[in-house]
Amino acid sequence: MRFLDTNIFIRYLTDDDPGKADACEKIFMKAVVKEETFFTTDMVIAEIVWVLESFYKLPGKEVQDKVEKILNTPNLICPHKDLILSALILYSEKNIDYIDAYNGLILKEKGIEELYSYDKHYDRIDWLKRLEP
Repeated sequence: MRFLDTNIFIRYLTDDDPGKADACEKIFMKAVVKEETFFTTDMVIAEIVWVLESFYKLPGKEVQDKVEKILNTPNLICPHKDLILSALILYSEKNIDYIDAYNGLILKEKGIEELYSYDKHYDRIDWLKRLEP
């Protein structure tokens, strides 16, 4: 098993450097044909979302589609894949920051209904009540 870092995903998803994109596609094809298993983390996914939004200026739905595509790659292990997929939907549908969506789902899972924050994106999450100190 090998770890895949953010830049491997970015090169593949954006095709901004065709040579590197082709090389990265070959890595993903190894997973698809079950030749190799890869591992990545929640933090890598968060960084992918951030780079696609901030540098490439992609809209939330397109970011969601691209990240779902890679998370659904056979033989790519990401520890909290189901949580991430749910966070991507919330992020896209509610037009909120991905990290806020991720945190909101963790809070729901833990039964936490209130949080202290100045971030008004949390107001768009139905099961949370945002409080300001």
